[in-house]
Amino acid sequence: MAYQSVSGDISSKIVITLIPLKKSDFEPWRQTLPQKHRQWVEVSGFMAKAGQFCTLPGAGEDAPSCVFGMSKEGWLTQLAALVAKLPQGIYRLQCDWAQEQRLQASLGWGLAAYCFDRYKKNNKRRSELLLDQDIDNEVRALCDAQCLVRDLVNTPTEHMGPQQLADAVAGQAECFDANCDTIVGRDLLSRNYPAIHAVGRASDREPRLIKMTWGDEQAPLLALVGKGVCFDTGGLDLKSAAGMAHMKKDMGGGAHVLALARLVMQHKLPVRLLLLIPAVENSVAGNAYRPGDVIATRKGLSVEIGNTDAEGRVVLADALAYACEQKPDLVIDFATLTGAARVAMGTELTPLFSNQIDLARAIQDAGIEVEDPMWTMPLYQPYRKLIESPIADLNNTSKSSFGGCITAALFLEHFVEAEIPWVHIDTFAWNQADRPGRPQGGEALGLRAVFRYLQSRYG
Repeated sequence: MAYQSVSGDISSKIVITLIPLKKSDFEPWRQTLPQKHRQWVEVSGFMAKAGQFCTLPGAGEDAPSCVFGMSKEGWLTQLAALVAKLPQGIYRLQCDWAQEQRLQASLGWGLAAYCFDRYKKNNKRRSELLLDQDIDNEVRALCDAQCLVRDLVNTPTEHMGPQQLADAVAGQAECFDANCDTIVGRDLLSRNYPAIHAVGRASDREPRLIKMTWGDEQAPLLALVGKGVCFDTGGLDLKSAAGMAHMKKDMGGGAHVLALARLVMQHKLPVRLLLLIPAVENSVAGNAYRPGDVIATRKGLSVEIGNTDAEGRVVLADALAYACEQKPDLVIDFATLTGAARVAMGTELTPLFSNQIDLARAIQDAGIEVEDPMWTMPLYQPYRKLIESPIADLNNTSKSSFGGCITAALFLEHFVEAEIPWVHIDTFAWNQADRPGRPQGGEALGLRAVFRYLQSRYG
């Protein structure tokens, strides 16, 4: 447990006060201390550098305190770097920070305390943070949603295939009294989702479209679409061993939209929610779809398969087409779609695309507010010629190796009605290395930015 609540019974426990200190304020602060505390600070080597801390005993009935050096990297990291270092106990932040700053710092604490322990138990008890009442519920909701993404992405495909992903959606639906339905296997063909079926048909774990609905029928419709490729071998255009190493995370888009849906329902945003996750494994078998095949889509556009490893955009095509048929107020899709996005932006900055530039910029601004950085990329229309096909309406891959995340977004745009506001997010869903509050492994990138925007749009 990362948090304690002020409403809980902690009367018998010692609560240690956490006091932030800027390096520039260190000497004036040190001069205010009693002699024995000044000596203790000197012996400890504490200089209020980022990540440093120094515990000080209380006087009389006063509780002990812990002074820590502030980071320059943002509010989310202020406490995150301390979680693994502090002596076990219950801590409470004492500062003059604004509510948003305390919220972000407290969220960083919980994200740093995360541990994926499904297969390898971690018996080390972490310290707990006593949350101020004005941020308690929000911090817990955001932390739980982000950790939901991490848990789903970190789980190996053996235990997170299409059926298990559908079970995860059903679990959230049950929590919030939502409706959940799944279209499985050959029923995808009879109900006109041929592209989803084509990509997933080679696996012995049947492809499916997972659908969840929630909210007032009279409210504006918010459609969330997430790529749910539970494992991507590359298909007949087989990936290398190194390329497959992290492909359990290829359902990260689905994990993001499920966590986003959880936040929407938990906060009771006044929307009618439609969640769609095409869940498949891109496998190799005698009936696998092939390079050069031309497949049908729900929208009626034919797609030549230039590369079977560009499968995510193909399954999203049917889901986006269905979403637009419902005349939504807004469509947002998340997908671990292209390596080109990582080449363009690196692993920590998430690109987003939109057919309405003001919408994209509003989400980018929201990301700055909540320290979940995103960057607007162009739907550069002249690049449409790169995904033309001589025998089909379009090709699923570009004729060029350049601009890959743009041409992938342009492919998806073919399946979105021009008048419907649409956002596409090419998330990485992964931390390559440990950072404060961001342990290596599955990660929600873009989740909090989009939710902050939704709160402003509908809240």
